[in-house]
This record gives sequence, C-alpha cells and structure tokens, in this order.
Amino acid sequence: MAEYNEDAYKLARKAYIEHSCPFERALLSRCVACDRSRKLNLAEREAIACGDAAARQHCLTFYQALHENAQFALKINPDAPWPFGKEIRAQCGGVRGLAEAMDGVADETTDIAATVLQGIERFGGSDQFPYSEIMRAVVHYEPRRRRP
Repeated sequence: MAEYNEDAYKLARKAYIEHSCPFERALLSRCVACDRSRKLNLAEREAIACGDAAARQHCLTFYQALHENAQFALKINPDAPWPFGKEIRAQCGGVRGLAEAMDGVADETTDIAATVLQGIERFGGSDQFPYSEIMRAVVHYEPRRRRP
C-alpha cells in the first residue's frame, strides 16, 4: 500500500480551493448547512469551499470570535490546538446558538452564512453578537455519537 503524502494533499487543496470555509467541519458533520458552500472531492476526501468571498469574510470574523469566546467555556488552553470534538461543539453550537438568539430555527437546516448576515443586520456587527447566549449553546451542544 502506498504511503499517503499529507503535504501533497495540502498543496493540492490550496491550489484547488480559492476560499476555504471556516465552518468546514460543521458542514461535513452535517449539523448545519450553508447555501453558499460547495462540496468538493480531493484525493478521496471531502472538502468544503465557499462560493461567496464577501459572506466568507463575515463568517471568518464570527468563527474567530467564537474561538476567542469559547476558550473559557470549553476549558481550552489558548496555545493548544483545538481537539476535534471541541471544534465541532464551537462551530455547530455557535451557529445554532446565534440562530436561537434571533429566535430562528437551530437545527441541521440552519444556514451559516444567512444566520451570520442576519445577525450582523440585527445586532450591528459580529462583535455585538450575544456571546453569553451563544456560549450556552456551545457548551450544551452534543455531537452525534459514532456508530458502533
């Protein structure tokens, strides 16, 4: 069996995906959705690209704010890499928490970009989002269990 070259994959991914999605893991786990995302297959892996550069910038700002706010809530050392389970809790719980804060639907049909853009319109910017409410959803979000 040939050895897998992770560096070659990363180079191909960078060349093929112009705008990566900051919420790629949430989309791949299917806990939320996004009409602006494009699913791609690279080297037998699924990847998500963003089809709207302007919306991506708003999503990226929200993603960064989620990570900053969730460090305490999820008990993560700021210098340590994020474990997969906590990353999923931050992404899925964060988007669903923002949707709940706006009295919207908070399930697997929640559209990330639409929710972020509605939040900006409602609260005046991602720095004004109700992170205390959002963090409650992050802490209480339970990723689905693996099949035995």
